Amino acid sequence: MNITLNINNMKAVIVNKTGTGPVEVVEKEIPKVGIGEALVEVEYCGVCHTDLHVANGDFGKVPGRILGHEGIGIVKEVAPNVKSLKVGDRVSIAWFFEGCGTCEYCTTGRETLCRKAKNAGYSVDGGMSEYCLVTANYAVKVPEGLDPAQASSITCAGVTTYKAIKVGNLKPGEWVAIYGCGGLGNLAIQYAKHVFNAHVIAVDINDDKLNLAKEVGADFIINSKKVDNVPKMIKELSNGGVHATVVTAVSKVAFNQAIDSVRRAGKVVAVGLPSETMDLPIIKTVLNGIEVIGSLVGTRKDLEEAFQFGAEGKVVPIVQTRPIEDAPAIFKEMEEGKIQGRMVLDMKKGKNTCNCNH
Repeated sequence: MNITLNINNMKAVIVNKTGTGPVEVVEKEIPKVGIGEALVEVEYCGVCHTDLHVANGDFGKVPGRILGHEGIGIVKEVAPNVKSLKVGDRVSIAWFFEGCGTCEYCTTGRETLCRKAKNAGYSVDGGMSEYCLVTANYAVKVPEGLDPAQASSITCAGVTTYKAIKVGNLKPGEWVAIYGCGGLGNLAIQYAKHVFNAHVIAVDINDDKLNLAKEVGADFIINSKKVDNVPKMIKELSNGGVHATVVTAVSKVAFNQAIDSVRRAGKVVAVGLPSETMDLPIIKTVLNGIEVIGSLVGTRKDLEEAFQFGAEGKVVPIVQTRPIEDAPAIFKEMEEGKIQGRMVLDMKKGKNTCNCNH
């Protein structure tokens, strides 16, 4: 028997009508292409902790919003005025969906700080759907040789940590401590080790994540639950302190330890978003010339570079793929801290038509 869905409709993962709580998989009409836009048939979309925040209304309630900002897909249609993309291009659907293009941040290479920026899966519909609209000039092309499922993780976790290490101004042979070895931290370790040629110390409270960190390139691993003084151990391993730390952990403790782990003129790059306030010893910060820097995702250029290193095999995201129908279960598992690496929705699994031989 052949079961065919309405060809004008698509499956999508949305924030429920209350704006908080479990996500829903629904059928929606495929959107129409407008001026400057392209329609993308989504292949894969990663599930990020930020999606969980959006679903729970932590950034403000957006009931009915299609989630997802780690989308990868093939361009199926472009508006007549679009010159930057063509049908058949593989492109990204990223958190930084679009900027105003004219403010001081957009015109000075800091477009992610644009106050009028739109964010996929939050202020505009995102990539957890079988089709998605993108602003053509903001969709970054995926290079040949990069697996699209792996590219989905680079679209957010990869570019975020790549940019954070750039912000940390890390030089070859220097030391970096990565606090938090989940989906973000795992990629941070790979970029730090295989792209920036740094010595890497990975810190987490989960032995499984630390063992994985070791596999992907960490020189040393530290379980902060089993060590009395993490900064002291880091200073011993790095001969006086690391040159930079990248904190992806959602933990005030990790941020405070990071401050104590850097050497003079060290940089603490903040990526994770815990709700608490970090403690910053002013005397130590001033006398040691320590810099604390916030790093917010990455620009289109950062993403282009991050993709390329993935295509070259220097960074290999660890992903698991599941069908879109599993989205509610995946969100629950994420909330319970049960996910290793990155979970990715495969839009091709069970898509539109079921050809059954009975």
